[in-house]
Amino acid sequence: MKPKFFIYFPLVVFFPFQFLTAQECSDQLATPETKSLYKNLYQLIGKSILFGHQDDPCYGVGWKYIPGRSDIRDVTGSYPALYGFDLGRIELGWVNNLDSVPFEKTRLYIQEAYARGGVITLSWHLNNPLTGGTAWDNKPGAVASILPGGIKNALYTNWLDRVAGFLDSLKGENGETIPVILRLFHELNGGWFWWGKDQCTPDEMKQLWRYTIHYFKNEKKIHHLLYAFNTDKFNSGSEYVERYPGDDLIDILGFDVYQAGAYRDNKDFASFLDKDLHLIDSLSSAHHKIPALTEFGFNEIPDSSWWTEVFFPTIAKHRVVYALAWRNAGKKQSGNAEYYVPYPGAVSASDFKKISTYGKILFEEGIKSKNIYK
Repeated sequence: MKPKFFIYFPLVVFFPFQFLTAQECSDQLATPETKSLYKNLYQLIGKSILFGHQDDPCYGVGWKYIPGRSDIRDVTGSYPALYGFDLGRIELGWVNNLDSVPFEKTRLYIQEAYARGGVITLSWHLNNPLTGGTAWDNKPGAVASILPGGIKNALYTNWLDRVAGFLDSLKGENGETIPVILRLFHELNGGWFWWGKDQCTPDEMKQLWRYTIHYFKNEKKIHHLLYAFNTDKFNSGSEYVERYPGDDLIDILGFDVYQAGAYRDNKDFASFLDKDLHLIDSLSSAHHKIPALTEFGFNEIPDSSWWTEVFFPTIAKHRVVYALAWRNAGKKQSGNAEYYVPYPGAVSASDFKKISTYGKILFEEGIKSKNIYK
């Protein structure tokens, strides 16, 4: 059931001196390719949805690091339109990320995807700078410790230098820097990460966003990023914007959701997804931002008609410009499996191929004609 009303905050509540046109990204010094990416994504609102997949060219169910391989391509005949990768552990100077993908390979996959016209988004499961634990070490105090004046500010700034170095190394064939959607501090209204709602105050979270983005822009001269703000599933507009840092910093509004737990049932999940999509439609419209389903999944997709009867009819009527499915980690030593898009022979494979022919959902073959960087 749709709520009868929402609570939203107008632009002037946040930063009244920043006025952006509807198709202008937040970084006024953004590279031409980045500005074009934002403009062209904005123009897709309500028309098309780019389908994305985390770590798509890195590995899939039963394979790893095979040039040109992709579970999505194996099923549909086309690569995804959007590619997600993660920067976790780059802050420590490691050569591999938290999922054991070498950063050298990540760079290569980004360059190849960009050359084919694909869009890139990066998340960052950074370690807890206060305790030295992982991103899931959710003891309070870490956010406060890395703000200016905090005991770990110098360490965090060094981490930003390492991220900036990698971002700056992403070059296209003509030497241009490859545009990236950077998804920082995702699911910040949850409590499982050290940057979550129970681990810091809303003001501390806003300060961290502002410090981080200003450092990239002003100190590192990084101007090829679109910044995505995303919560986990949420219940109201006021909850969504509680930790929102401001329209002058953010380009994309999204949320993450999985069909699991209380929403394992198809009907319950579709109803909740529809509700949050209505909310993100309204929020993005009010703030003149690009709406997105920044991360989603239904592990193993055990329903043979899930894509055409649950996912597509729910998302197709909304304004989101892209949807990123989580990674196909494959079968684990425990005997369980983790995959969020089908591979050849999976129960939902033929159903997934159907939505790739509908026209509304774009894969690589569908995005090529959009010339999204021009």
